Amino acid sequence: MKRMLSGIKPTGQLTLGNYIGALKNFVRYQDDYEMIAFIANLHCITVYQEPQELKKNLRDAVALYLACGLDPKKATIFLQTDVLEHAQLGYIMACNTYLGELNRMTQFKDKMAKGETNLSAGLYTYPTLMSADILIYDPDYVPVGEDQKQHVELTRDVAIRFNHRYGDTFKIPEPLVQKVGARIMSLSDPSKKMSKSEESNKGCIYLLDEPAVARKKIMSAVTDNEAHVAFDPVKQPGISNLLQIHSSLSNEPIESITARFEGKGYGEFKKEVAEVVVAELEKIQANYRAIIAENQIERVLEEGAAKARSIAARKLNKVQRRIGIEIRKR
Repeated sequence: MKRMLSGIKPTGQLTLGNYIGALKNFVRYQDDYEMIAFIANLHCITVYQEPQELKKNLRDAVALYLACGLDPKKATIFLQTDVLEHAQLGYIMACNTYLGELNRMTQFKDKMAKGETNLSAGLYTYPTLMSADILIYDPDYVPVGEDQKQHVELTRDVAIRFNHRYGDTFKIPEPLVQKVGARIMSLSDPSKKMSKSEESNKGCIYLLDEPAVARKKIMSAVTDNEAHVAFDPVKQPGISNLLQIHSSLSNEPIESITARFEGKGYGEFKKEVAEVVVAELEKIQANYRAIIAENQIERVLEEGAAKARSIAARKLNKVQRRIGIEIRKR
């Protein structure tokens, strides 16, 4: 069975965008692949996080992984910090990555261009840790959103370079970007990604939002003056975003949805999108409450970390022997 790996960085509460772009796919793939799904909590601290809030977000993220349908009997679920080999391989990957490559990474470039100050060294080098997160498990595939594809491309470049220098060590992973829902946009500004860090949360639906709150956000979503429901990300980005949300959750093709709403107004369309979203949130939240009540989180993380460490330790040992820093037999 081929292996697939992905992780989420829960700097805030998980969003509908996280669910459509990542979690829903984890669940879909877990029957066909050996799935490794981790919580990237080291990546959370590249910018300051209030400790108690971060701790809650991490617990909620694990609970929501399970609530969305990830099965710990099929998927390996763990915290990044519970597998120390990630950080050690991250340093080794940093030593095999060029400054020019990091300078081209979009997130750091964007923050520099905006004139942000006090940026951490961790923010600059986190792509090398992300490379380690991936390569330490030799996955065949890494499902990513469109905005994260660059990181997998860097990972591939560094792995190829390492293999050329030291011999065949890492499998070269392939990114998987889904056609629908790969990038869910803000409801209030469809030119921007739906993000946990939005200054106003009106454009962001959280998986733990009250259904009435989520419904109101959908009904208030920005549209346009075209007055017809059509998938046109350039002329109608708001409507196109709602169509992607609907299609991703209902599994109805976008073409079918637009055909049903031909000649109908945006209000009626938004109501149906809201119904689809609320139904999905209610199901997830019912599962979430049961998981919290049953205290499943610690057991799942302990078992997942043990499975992940057994893979990661072997790979790190092989890497260190290859580059010459390991001198005793293990």
